[in-house]
Amino acid sequence: MPPLSSIRRGLRHATEALAVQLAMPAPESTTPDWTDLQWRLALAAAAAHGVSPLLAAHTGWQHPCWNPFLAEQRAHVEARHRRIATLLERIDAGARAASVSLVALKGSALHALGVYTPGERPMADIDLLVAEADLDAASGLLKNLGYVESFAHWRHRAFKPAVGAPTVGLGEHRDTPVNIELHTRIQERLPIATVDITARVPLHEPGIQPYPSHGALMCHLLLHAAGNICGRSIRLLHLHDIALLAARMDTPDWDVLWTDGSAWWAFPPLALVSRYYPGSIPPAVVARLDGECHGWLRRTSRRRTLTQLSCSALWAQALPGIEWARTMRDIGRAVRNRFRLTEENVQERADLARTQLWLQGQAWVKRSHGRRILTRLTRPVPRMDTLYVVRAALGYGVSRPG
Repeated sequence: MPPLSSIRRGLRHATEALAVQLAMPAPESTTPDWTDLQWRLALAAAAAHGVSPLLAAHTGWQHPCWNPFLAEQRAHVEARHRRIATLLERIDAGARAASVSLVALKGSALHALGVYTPGERPMADIDLLVAEADLDAASGLLKNLGYVESFAHWRHRAFKPAVGAPTVGLGEHRDTPVNIELHTRIQERLPIATVDITARVPLHEPGIQPYPSHGALMCHLLLHAAGNICGRSIRLLHLHDIALLAARMDTPDWDVLWTDGSAWWAFPPLALVSRYYPGSIPPAVVARLDGECHGWLRRTSRRRTLTQLSCSALWAQALPGIEWARTMRDIGRAVRNRFRLTEENVQERADLARTQLWLQGQAWVKRSHGRRILTRLTRPVPRMDTLYVVRAALGYGVSRPG
């Protein structure tokens, strides 16, 4: 493993370079004169941000490990897309038979609209919105399809195939099990106040139905991006989703943002998209949201980079997203929640340690909460998810004995 300081600089350089390539593709662009380590970190950044298959058609760079990886990722994502499409058809048929109404969320909806073609956009899982009254029926439907419940989260209930295990490696793999998450609400905690936009996505007909409008889908993409920015886990793919959908929207679509009053939470993701995808967002929309967003968050959103708001920032933060708190009382609650775990926090961490590959076998997970807090206050601590993908990139294509 190279020095962490070198990894930190290399991830920042790679992330910002890839963002430029994806937003303003130049097929004839000059291949960067990077060291082997920098190319490896570019692989890590591309995989972590979910844009490897997109970059296969958006960059003319040539390098012995870069081009095969992008082509391989596109093939894996296309094969996985076919599996997901078939599974959605089975879920739709089962939901119609059981008179259960569902909405396929985010990535599934973007594919259904033709925003992406098969092989361009990876999907980690299938997200479905279901009414609270139909949750048990939807759970039974998934169990009939060979799924078992993995864990329950405040935001969703997660299901995984009864047979199959995650595939270890860099980026996407066609054989990775397709997990399914059932949501009864579309909401985010930012970081204390809960923003709920469920009413903008009504459920009516049995089976899988689309969002009622581009504006409703955009609201969800922006709220999801806001939650990820708050948690320092935004991906370049999220920005690309928003920029592509924005190109299909008109004024009435944007007006959906203000259906229930202020949409202050949409300013940070739109400000970030506007910076990396110039001209993609109507200036009037950004200006209106700028006036609704509170001062601290507005100021930081104007200058923060993709690297700083994502896993490309190597060091873990003691209080990520504190600038999202809108009052002194919320700041106090956010600090208390960080230092004093609730029963829900304990269960969530246990579920993560059990289900996430990047946490398994890590000594950090076994440390007490107090010891982890003390360590973060006394020295920089690298993010486990970031180190996992960096290690995978350093080992990509390298033959080792045994």
